[in-house]
Amino acid sequence: MTDRLVKLEWQGTVAIISLNRPERHNALIPELLSDLLAVLEDQNCLNARVVVLRAEGQSFSTGGDLLGFQQNRDTIVEYAHELVGLLNQVILALCSHPAPIVCVVQGQVTGGSLGLLLASDRVVMCRDATITPWYSVVGFSPDGGWTALLPDIIGRQQTMQWLANNACLDAGSCLNQGLAHQVVDKDCDTAAMTWAEKVAEMQPGSISRSRRLLNTNIEELSHRLEAERDAFVKQVQSQQALDGIDRFIRR
Repeated sequence: MTDRLVKLEWQGTVAIISLNRPERHNALIPELLSDLLAVLEDQNCLNARVVVLRAEGQSFSTGGDLLGFQQNRDTIVEYAHELVGLLNQVILALCSHPAPIVCVVQGQVTGGSLGLLLASDRVVMCRDATITPWYSVVGFSPDGGWTALLPDIIGRQQTMQWLANNACLDAGSCLNQGLAHQVVDKDCDTAAMTWAEKVAEMQPGSISRSRRLLNTNIEELSHRLEAERDAFVKQVQSQQALDGIDRFIRR
């Protein structure tokens, strides 16, 4: 079926998970995140040697779909609580997955979708890929690990500058910052699969143990993500955020 929001395919022992909402640049809605969480928690996927997380279309994902917020304006608190809660569950599922995760990124990454990269073990970016927060423009509070995960990678001050300036980082800058591990001019999927197949040939028990030892702070991360959700929900109901949604959609 071509209408599934998340697709699961296999290449040997490598699970390939694809976000499949290209007509909306794979913007996040509860249905997509629920499907992604179900795939990640499926026993077959948990038995994979490596997981490749990718997306169909021009962009990896442009964060929470602002059209969804606008359409759920009358119940925006409940909608935001569900959406960010599901995103947090997906991030935790990625971090606690037994198999290493390689994320393939093309086009735009904005807002909370960054969390999918931050929770992965390897990020392969196409040369055209960019990451932009957009929170300070719309009037939202950061979610998706911007405060819970990102400072551990690039530092607190760098994170604050990025959020405040709403800077657009290209793939080369992401590589220099440690947010990406490989930048490819073309055939990003092939580059990711080459790494995945190489890792899949290694001893799975050793890889899983290494991943568990590196991700011992899951409980702390859960608390930090929940703090992001609380702040997001409080801010999204403000007039500033509501006006920001309308203004951004009119663009």
